[in-house]
Amino acid sequence: MPVHPVISVAVTGVLALVGPAAAATSATRTDAAAFVVGQAQFEAMFPGRNAFYGYQGLTDALRAYPGFARTGDDVTRRREAAAFLANVGHETGGLRYVVEQNTANYGHYCDRTRPYGCPAGASAYYGRGPLQLSWNFNYKAAGDALHLDLLHDPYRVERDAAVAWRTGLWFWNTQRGAGTMTPHEAMVNDRGFGATIRAINGALECDGKNPDQRQNRIDLYKRFAGILGVSAGRNLSC
Repeated sequence: MPVHPVISVAVTGVLALVGPAAAATSATRTDAAAFVVGQAQFEAMFPGRNAFYGYQGLTDALRAYPGFARTGDDVTRRREAAAFLANVGHETGGLRYVVEQNTANYGHYCDRTRPYGCPAGASAYYGRGPLQLSWNFNYKAAGDALHLDLLHDPYRVERDAAVAWRTGLWFWNTQRGAGTMTPHEAMVNDRGFGATIRAINGALECDGKNPDQRQNRIDLYKRFAGILGVSAGRNLSC
């Protein structure tokens, strides 16, 4: 393991340490300052959240996808942040659940037709994180994109909050799911919140299916958009 030098700098009579730790702290502060959701707003959105889902874990994860909530005008950025967090809130019961609660489903997420199989075990690829990443092929794809071996260690998503948030941002920014565009594309191109529902869970909630579930996402989005001071826009449903 390389050893990083620590440089001593005298600042107004106090010895300050400048090195990787200070640089990381500075980067974290920059990420938080650039995000359209402040910590107080985040706490207002998720008053009963699990401590695992901290604000800093989210802002640390933003570095993986710098275009998220930073594309377009201020209204577009705030709507995208509200849309992401509304879907996250729905998937996790208001950021209360780190892992899928229905343990009976755990054995269903191993697609054995994939050449890499399920090296962590047939029941290891259940939903985890803010958008409940599931299936061995999604852990493989997310891990490859994030330069992490999540196929062999899917449990890292429930151990490391920054990794959990990054998997959610991976899906949001790069995956079309059941839709025709990524959720990020939907929001920055003014296609509406409904297109994000279709990408994330369209087969189960769009086209008249499970209206209560769909409406819960929409209600959360409206509330979060209000907290961020913007209107919800058009095309809210799918």
